[in-house]
Amino acid sequence: MRKLTLLLLLAATCLAVQAQTSAKPITLSDVLTGTFRADGMRSLTPMSDGEHYTQLSPDGTKIIRYAFRTGEQTDVLFDATTARDATFKRIDGYTFSPDEKTILLRTETQSRYRHSYTAVHYLYSIKNNKVEPLSDGGAQEVPVFSPDGTMIAFVRDYNIYLVKLLFGNSESQVTEDGKFNEVMNGIPDWVNEEEFGYNRAFEFSSDSQLLAYVKFDEREVPLFSFQLFAGAAPRLEQYALYPGYYSYKYPKAGEKNSRVSVHTFDVKSRVTRQMDLPLEADGYVPRIRFTGETNQLAIMTLNRHQNRFDLYFADPRSRTCRLILRDESPYYINESVFDQIKFYPKNFSLISERDGFSHLYWYGMDGKLVKQVTKGTFEVSRFIGWDAATNTFYYQSNEGSPLRSAVYKIDRKGVKTNLTPKAGINRATFSSHLKYFIHMHTDLQTPSSYAICDNNGKTLKTLITNDALKARMQEYAMPVKEFFTFRTSQGVELNGWMMKPADFSPAKKYPVIMTQYSGPGSQRVQDSWSVSWETMMASDGYVVVCVDGRGTGGRGAEFCKTTYLNLGVKEAEDQVEAAKYLGSLPYINKDAIGIWGWSYGGYNTIMSMTEGTPVFKAGVAVAPVTDWKYYDTVYAERFMRTPQENAEGYRAGSAFSRVNNLNGSLLLVHGTADDNVHLQNTIEFSEALVQANRSFDMHIYTNRDHGIRGGQTSRHLYTMLTNYFNRHLR
Repeated sequence: MRKLTLLLLLAATCLAVQAQTSAKPITLSDVLTGTFRADGMRSLTPMSDGEHYTQLSPDGTKIIRYAFRTGEQTDVLFDATTARDATFKRIDGYTFSPDEKTILLRTETQSRYRHSYTAVHYLYSIKNNKVEPLSDGGAQEVPVFSPDGTMIAFVRDYNIYLVKLLFGNSESQVTEDGKFNEVMNGIPDWVNEEEFGYNRAFEFSSDSQLLAYVKFDEREVPLFSFQLFAGAAPRLEQYALYPGYYSYKYPKAGEKNSRVSVHTFDVKSRVTRQMDLPLEADGYVPRIRFTGETNQLAIMTLNRHQNRFDLYFADPRSRTCRLILRDESPYYINESVFDQIKFYPKNFSLISERDGFSHLYWYGMDGKLVKQVTKGTFEVSRFIGWDAATNTFYYQSNEGSPLRSAVYKIDRKGVKTNLTPKAGINRATFSSHLKYFIHMHTDLQTPSSYAICDNNGKTLKTLITNDALKARMQEYAMPVKEFFTFRTSQGVELNGWMMKPADFSPAKKYPVIMTQYSGPGSQRVQDSWSVSWETMMASDGYVVVCVDGRGTGGRGAEFCKTTYLNLGVKEAEDQVEAAKYLGSLPYINKDAIGIWGWSYGGYNTIMSMTEGTPVFKAGVAVAPVTDWKYYDTVYAERFMRTPQENAEGYRAGSAFSRVNNLNGSLLLVHGTADDNVHLQNTIEFSEALVQANRSFDMHIYTNRDHGIRGGQTSRHLYTMLTNYFNRHLR
């Protein structure tokens, strides 16, 4: 019996070795060209009847309607190949009119910054199968239907326009003072768009009689310019001999912001009024919303320190503003809370960290707290909605583990139900009446799957399994990814994941690449599946590791906001601690540990390599901040206040202050047209390295923004990263 067992074990070992030998290596082409791209459900739009949803076909030619209960296609609402008078072959997006009989089609989309874009829009009548242009005056931004469906408002050249559909699509101009780099009406300026995550700052009242909007006066904001060259992919021929410049308003930490004001426009009388909002001259208005009452405009404000959030109800005609709610923090208010405020006839929601964790609160329209809906040592990340008929709340949280998320409901009796109990990352898109939801699930080993569920969590139909992708993965030498935790010398327990080569042997010594982002509230260690450049490197013989240090999210305010006023110090200490822990493992070559990151991750790469402990053999910092004085007001001051108020924090968090401590080989990478983290960060820091007589490498990408992509750019970048780590860690 013993001999038979040994023979079976030997046979199994031989088969495993043979499988590993025959498995294909993961290549950079596999990563970049979509070999491991998971099927998903993009452009998903629930319809108002609560029984259907729509999707844009992958080729952009059709808008298809499906039944929520069955997931079956019911009909095609739009087809670019058969629509009358369609002068385009595909669309980029769409919006329904309130009665869902007309569709606003988006074409020729041209991105400006992260969220903003211009596009040419068309109106499509489902009944008549006919297309007509929204406007002949040029491309539009953020068009939106009025609630009664008779008008569309949009922005062009920083002014608001109104199209009346019942009057032959007659077009009129609402504002007159909009001008690039001076005044913006109805759309946020660069810093508000980037850091508060939105691109439209106007709203119709529920009776469609008023239009409220935010005006951003940026005339006193300092101008920032970067050079543009001819380049390639695309080529800017106008700069073939003499480079040009792009100049825009960018307020750096401690500098002047736009002055913001809130206005209303009466559609019938064409009278414009400015709300009497008690806002400091340097305060923010990150959102406005009509509550559903025609005479009640909700205005959300933050002070410049962003530690006081005020919700006002304004009368759009009398201009008076009444403070309804104030939420304060000893640190800062998270920028994610604004879109979690939802208004109902008698109540509104709020997500707050006032008890140390992000939880859901329920208020009356008089601003009085009705109840705290959720409690515990977990974080609510999203309020999905409230069912008035059953008094049931739906939300998403990480109860049970900061590495995972699930969708819950709490009924009128306070009974909580986990609607997505499968471990991993769970998200949901609910029907408009909260009767059904489309459930997305993934975990560390499993690509995303999609299913239709009812509001009790029962699966009605599986839509996407990604079984073909799972089968394809079996052909490759896929690394093994697993979680781990360790405790630092300061007694802090940190979470991480580790990817080992498919043929991992504990008897070998492996080089390590540490990847991280590390920014406030971010999370890279989560129970979700992905294949990336790091996966390729793990399949090629590296152990790849990610550790979320102090300051990252999912573990409550105390853990996340411990870096307040001192960005970069504790984050770097924790990456050093992680490297020391890894170096203590018997299968890790402690003399071949590298680190890399992008944006904040690039910043923390530099901070970790200059922390003073020589644990990193090499590092790559892509598009890094190098001093917070170079970054924008909203982000930098949210975590650091101004340089004038917190000089020591800015000094300690500056890579320049520790340039002489650099250990290991460093590669700096940046795009010349990065509108977010300016090339200035890398250029000035490289000069500091030169003057400190410290060796380093640097690569600059022509005309590339913060994403550093276009043409062959991504392939070149990741090939360079691969070669750099191979050269220094092997």
